[in-house]
Amino acid sequence: MKKLITLLMLTAMLLGVAGCGGSTEKKAAYPADGDITVIIPKAPGGGTDTSARGLISFLQKELKGSKFVPVNKPDGGGITGMVELSKAKPDGHTLGMVTVELAMFPHQGKATVTNREFVSVCAPIAAPAALIVTKEAPYNTLDEFVKYAKENSGKISMGNSGTGAIWHIAALNFEKEFDVKFKHVPYPKGSADIAAALAGKHIEATLADPSVFKSQIDAGTLKILAVMADTRSEFYPKVPTFKELGHPMAIRAWAALVAPKGTPKEKLDVLRKAAEKVCNSKEFKDYFKKQGIDPTAIIGDACDKMMADDDAMYAKFLKK
Repeated sequence: MKKLITLLMLTAMLLGVAGCGGSTEKKAAYPADGDITVIIPKAPGGGTDTSARGLISFLQKELKGSKFVPVNKPDGGGITGMVELSKAKPDGHTLGMVTVELAMFPHQGKATVTNREFVSVCAPIAAPAALIVTKEAPYNTLDEFVKYAKENSGKISMGNSGTGAIWHIAALNFEKEFDVKFKHVPYPKGSADIAAALAGKHIEATLADPSVFKSQIDAGTLKILAVMADTRSEFYPKVPTFKELGHPMAIRAWAALVAPKGTPKEKLDVLRKAAEKVCNSKEFKDYFKKQGIDPTAIIGDACDKMMADDDAMYAKFLKK
């Protein structure tokens, strides 16, 4: 009897061990252990959206087994998306793009969220503003445009990405530099709407990232007069910079992939290492060039510094 009881107990123990072994599953390593939501604070089709989707498609290929899910949240000129991102659980499964407006909005009283609430992965884009006008416009150079603006004060309709947003600031800076006045028309959902308005002749000009307008510029339906940068664009080498025309004005719109502050270092390191490899690859650069975007590779701490520097710059500029 004792032998029978002992045998039954041993059998039960073996069955128990077997059952436990059968239910044990090896958890996938980050980032393949769950979807990664990427909040994009701009509407589909604009430079930020194109950059974000291009970047995460390459990251997904580099990080085998991962799945990045883009979600557009353009409300409030991007404030809604960036605020939501700052409050997300810092577990590596919610990332997002933040834009140069992050360095501006706090100093305009529009938002309290700042760069200090995020840690950077990388910035794949840092695009300068360009003066873009319709094909039929009666000016072909910066000087001719300024002369026309002075003679038609307040009449030129200048499209921007929202009141107080980067391209509006670029236009205000232009007004101050050249002592002219525009009729400012906001398109807070993004550059794609500005491009449509300009192509439809609802506005006459814009100061914005030229990548969104590349197809129209290449087709000759729009023309670019000058670029707010220190050096000429690789895509438009014949177009002069404001600096070489005697006006050292440089305003750039960057977009950076970030995570909420507090995201574990080991997960952030995985993302940064993959981003560095991706952003320096020929495939990545070729993809961005096809979109008319000059690709950049500002990784990790360097990206954090860029955001902090611009925050300090706009803190001074916007007080004026």
